[in-house]
Amino acid sequence: MVFKRLLGSLGVGAPTVDTVLDPAPVLPGGMLTGQVHLKGGQADFDIEHVALELVARVEAEHEDGESEGVVVFDRFIVGGGFRLAAEEPRSVPFGVTLPWETPVTELHGQPLGIVLGVRTELAVAGARDKGDLDQLTVAALPAQEAILEAFGQLGFGFKSADLEYGRIGGTGQQLPFYQEIELTPAPQYAHQVNEIELTFLAGPGGLEVVLEADKRGGILSPGHDALTRFAVGHHEDRDWNASVDGWVRRLVEHRAAYGHQAVYGHDASYTDHGHGGFGGHDGHGDHRHEDRHRSGPGMGTAVAAGAAGLAVGVVGGMVAAEVVDEVGDFFEGDEEGED
Repeated sequence: MVFKRLLGSLGVGAPTVDTVLDPAPVLPGGMLTGQVHLKGGQADFDIEHVALELVARVEAEHEDGESEGVVVFDRFIVGGGFRLAAEEPRSVPFGVTLPWETPVTELHGQPLGIVLGVRTELAVAGARDKGDLDQLTVAALPAQEAILEAFGQLGFGFKSADLEYGRIGGTGQQLPFYQEIELTPAPQYAHQVNEIELTFLAGPGGLEVVLEADKRGGILSPGHDALTRFAVGHHEDRDWNASVDGWVRRLVEHRAAYGHQAVYGHDASYTDHGHGGFGGHDGHGDHRHEDRHRSGPGMGTAVAAGAAGLAVGVVGGMVAAEVVDEVGDFFEGDEEGED
């Protein structure tokens, strides 16, 4: 998806910019490549810099309710310091490394409803214009894919995916938001939990896998959340079905054991480094979601039918329309509410 716009803030007759990303999906921590195509305006211009910003549509929850906005989560200078002659065409190739925590937008080619973009900024004579916005597609890392496939094979279903503004306490999270994948429980856990929320925090050495389960409230006790964390390497060879089932059992057991704490806002946490632990967490203490804003299903609700075998109870046409509408709204230049 490529958008070509006149740089309005630079005045009539200014250069135009058209950024073209290489078509293959990129991976978190991988290289994003492409070219920024410039076309000179009606006069010569000194191009101070060409910058790329990685942007995400993020949900936030606050005292007044919920809101959605655009968050810039990385920025790169990919060119500049040259004069662009009138009507001159010029291409600026680039290769930039995505943050490891970049959210996954698709699984096996099926969109998850997460909206990411690459926004191009051109600085000319002290003025700046963000003149081009392109959709960014990010595929899952091998370990992420294996874990999601294991959930599907164990009978869990995909419910939604979104980006939540805030931080998960006790983790090595780097970005100001995190991706949350909501799963409906497998039959064997349906009497114990309403849903499980899965977050991947990737880094150079592996993944932090954060699992959270809400508790079904009893007659005298309200429902609450419990949190566990696990660490795995990027290229581990293990029985993922057995590992994931063990994680879920551990989550349920810890919630049952520490339920009296969770009612008062405390989350029981356990860290299993397995064979791919990469340090930084000792698995002890109270790992609450610090500054975490929870919200209901957003733009990612009930999408990605069939991804990794996760069952989705919606009509395929509805899924496609939902994703197209959300992506279209974002890439039509509606950037109000940007952080």
